[in-house]
Amino acid sequence: MRALLTKIEQASGLDRFGDRLQRAVQGTLRGQRVRDLLHGVWLGHPLHPAMVQVPVGSWMSAAVLDLMPGQRRAATALTTIGTVSALPAAVAGLNDWAALSRDQRRVGLVHAASNTVALVLYSGSMAARFSGRHQLGRTLGWLGLGAAGAGAYLGGHLAYKQGAQVNVSVSDLHLISDGWHSVAEMATLPQRQLVTRKVDDVSVILYRHGEDVTVMLERCPHQSGPLGEGEVTEIDGHACVVCPWHGSTFRLNGGEVVHGPSGNDQQTLPTRVVEGRVEARLP
Repeated sequence: MRALLTKIEQASGLDRFGDRLQRAVQGTLRGQRVRDLLHGVWLGHPLHPAMVQVPVGSWMSAAVLDLMPGQRRAATALTTIGTVSALPAAVAGLNDWAALSRDQRRVGLVHAASNTVALVLYSGSMAARFSGRHQLGRTLGWLGLGAAGAGAYLGGHLAYKQGAQVNVSVSDLHLISDGWHSVAEMATLPQRQLVTRKVDDVSVILYRHGEDVTVMLERCPHQSGPLGEGEVTEIDGHACVVCPWHGSTFRLNGGEVVHGPSGNDQQTLPTRVVEGRVEARLP
């Protein structure tokens, strides 16, 4: 399986279709509010993994009921719930997929194809059950569950091996030692400008507003973009930093994500000023 997944990651032949699909998704989901909603910005967590629990849970439950006598009606209801709920989950997944790097999009494309096969099989299962052909409905449902399982495996590879839509910057916290660390002289920090410094070997950005100073991890949680090279903008009265790579936007006074594609907040460090020096520590 490792060799197969590596081949998929390196399968440049998928890019021709993947690039077209990416443009189509981005052209269809144009509004920032729509994209943020589907990324899970309002939730502070990627939305797609949460949404897929409904179809997967429904389909697995239906498969169990199909093995039990007298459960046709319940199995049909669960198959229908799973099939219908898979559609919005797929839209959220495509929205996330369109903002990934190329090797991630290749695996994501196969992940989506596998889940599409599952959706087609479950749609057939649902139609067969409603027409009274329950044995055919059960067979198509079990085949659909197999396809969905393969898709779930690929989704796990995307998240846990390739880091798709996970907070890739939070691991930097493990490189910072305990205790307070001197970061910069307060007097040298310009007002309302980003300054890049290091805490141990971890790059952070500093932002001074009056006598308040924010110390934030510099690597964007979405795809490790350099927030220190980002633009500072004001949104709803809050100073925010915009990642120069994909546009993820975070409040500088707390790290909350304002715009995607990141669905995660950015980590800030507690600060204090001692004898004119800004110090920071682990949360």
